[in-house]
Parts: sequence; structure tokens; C-alpha cells
Amino acid sequence: MNDIITEKSGSILRVQLNRPAKKNAMTTGMYLTMTELLKKAAADNEIRVVVWHGAGDSFCAGNDIEDFLKTPPASKESPQEQLMRILIDLDKPLVAAVHGATVGGGTTMITHCDFVYAAENTRFQMPFINLAAVPEFGSSYTIPAWVGHIRASELILLGQPFTARRAAELGLVTRVVPDGEALNVAMEVAQQLAAKPAGALQASKRLLKRTARQQLEQVIRVETDVFTELIRSADAKEALTAFLEKRKPDFTKSQKSVAGT
Repeated sequence: MNDIITEKSGSILRVQLNRPAKKNAMTTGMYLTMTELLKKAAADNEIRVVVWHGAGDSFCAGNDIEDFLKTPPASKESPQEQLMRILIDLDKPLVAAVHGATVGGGTTMITHCDFVYAAENTRFQMPFINLAAVPEFGSSYTIPAWVGHIRASELILLGQPFTARRAAELGLVTRVVPDGEALNVAMEVAQQLAAKPAGALQASKRLLKRTARQQLEQVIRVETDVFTELIRSADAKEALTAFLEKRKPDFTKSQKSVAGT
């Protein structure tokens, strides 16, 4: 079974994360596949809009922890960073339909989407701090830029889950829709976008993201350096092991600081 499924309908490419038993948690292979799919979509003149969603009861539960422990990010060309860069550079509209667990990278990846339709049952969370890590996918810039420092601190430093309604209040999603309707709404919007003049549509997106793109390039370099260092720390090993063992982690020997932050 393919972990990512695509379907082209006219000028719309639908991309589905397809590991429902694992809540569509991302593996190294999935990051690489997603990157190649978006690169091809960017180069394909027939594709005007990309719709992104997840199979089963969730959108994406972030990184697959077992896979992540085997192959943590090790360089600036990691699969995760490659996907980050194509998300930043993609000029064609990216429409997300999310539901259920939308955790970690599941939340931070959609900050690069142009439209996000969230089902009522969506539960967002950025629990990086709980795993002794830091935000990724440029979210240390995008989240404060969208919601302000105080609210970003609540979401990132506490790492607690929040509802679709709360996400809408914060401006992190376009609209909350009834359960089971997120993909239908996303496809309807994609069809509207696909009917627009492609050149003007892509140019408009480039203008909207021009300043953010420049900032994100720098932010991602810093995030990657810090994330790579922290994920190899004793705290991170304890947090990830505790997660797999379904127990509370012990951070009594925590480090005080990390260079570069």
C-alpha cells in the first residue's frame, strides 16, 4: 500500500497521506515522496491547484517516532528540510482539508497552505517542547507572525492541544466545517481557484508570500541547526523513548541552554 496517494482531476492534484493505522504519521520516505510530488506539480502546467488531506480518522500525527529515532535529521539537506523548501517555493495554491489528529508537523506544515478547512473534530497540537525539541517548518516565525507572541507562547511553550474553533479564532485555519465535509469544501474551493487565470493566480501568491519567504529562508536554517542539536540530546532521547513506552518522561537532568537559540 502506498503511503501517499495522488489523483489528478482536471487541473487539480489531490494528495492523500495514506497511513491511517498510524494516523498518517510522516516517515522519511513520505517526506521525500511529498517533496517530489510538489516539485512535479510546480513544473506541470496542467496542474493549477493542489489539495492535501489525510486518510482515516486523522490528517497527520507528525513524525513517525520509530522511524524518526532511526533516521533523525542530520543535515541541511534532510528530507524534512527538502519538503520545507518546496512548500515555501510552491507558487500554485495549496488547499488543505484537515480532521482528527493534526499534530506536530501536521500542524506546522499547514502554515504553508493558502487555505485550510478544518473539520469540527480536528485537534491541533505542537508538542515539540514535550519531546525536548523546538518548532519546525518555519513555525517559530509563522505562528508568532499570525497570532502574536503571547498566543504563540501558549501554543508552543506549553504544547497543549487546541480545537478547530480555537484555531479559527487565532487565524490558523480558513474555516471550520462539519465533520466529513472538509475535503468536499476544499475541492469546491480548488475548483474555483482552478478557474482563475493561472498566471495572475500564481503571481498573486508570490506577492502575498514575498516578505514571508525571505524571512522563512533564514528561520529554517536556524530552526534546523537547533532542532538537529537538540534531537540528539539526552532529554530528547528520554522524551522519545518515554513516548514509545507510554510513560511520563524524566527531565531531572535537563540541559539549561543550547547554542544558537
